[in-house]
Amino acid sequence: MAEAHNPLEQFLIHRIVPIKVGGLDISFTNSALWMVVATILITLLMTQGMKARALVPGRMQSVAEMAYEFVAGMLRDNVGKEGMPYFPFIFSLFMFILFANLLGMVPFSFTTTSHIIVTFALAIVVFIGVTIIGFARHGLGYLKLFAPSGVPTVLLPLLIVIELLSYLIRPISLSVRLFANMLAGHTMLKVFAGFVISLGVLAGWAPLAFIVALTGLEILIAFLQAYVFAVLTCIYLNDAVHMHH
Repeated sequence: MAEAHNPLEQFLIHRIVPIKVGGLDISFTNSALWMVVATILITLLMTQGMKARALVPGRMQSVAEMAYEFVAGMLRDNVGKEGMPYFPFIFSLFMFILFANLLGMVPFSFTTTSHIIVTFALAIVVFIGVTIIGFARHGLGYLKLFAPSGVPTVLLPLLIVIELLSYLIRPISLSVRLFANMLAGHTMLKVFAGFVISLGVLAGWAPLAFIVALTGLEILIAFLQAYVFAVLTCIYLNDAVHMHH
């Protein structure tokens, strides 16, 4: 297969502005560029959308209000009113992942969430933040999360190990779920696009029709994966705030 049709070529990171500090490479890359684009678009949506504060909202205001209410409802349902102080973080997390996912659907763009280093960085921030909140609110009592009440003493050591492992694996499961879905979906799109090119106009109608359907599905998955990441963060936050187990 020609290099131009390599389905994995779209995930290559290219340096735009090479920057080296000592032995550390902190170059500005295409991945960083599209993360900046996502951040700018979110900022524009929220600032311009809420600038008018009209009683009858326009399109941008409606989208901004819908996004706000959606995340606020998610937080209230999973954490309760005690979770609202953490709304800015959950909202920023959801919107950044959503915009990064959707921008990846634009031709000749770059899907930042298709790289495990990006999704793991987001997941580890969630993990460390939730752990700090848990210990800040409950002190050493937060460790009771790993020892559920009512468990027979003989089973307690085994259960503590299982609970600890499941807790430590949270950032891995969070990051891999998002990364794998974005990587797989975009790879499939590129593979079928290669079929259309190689088969020509007459024979390529079938993979072309599949691409159209798959694109719609990928847009849905882009939203769904942002939602799953945010709602799991809310569930982890609920453990830290309420110690429910």
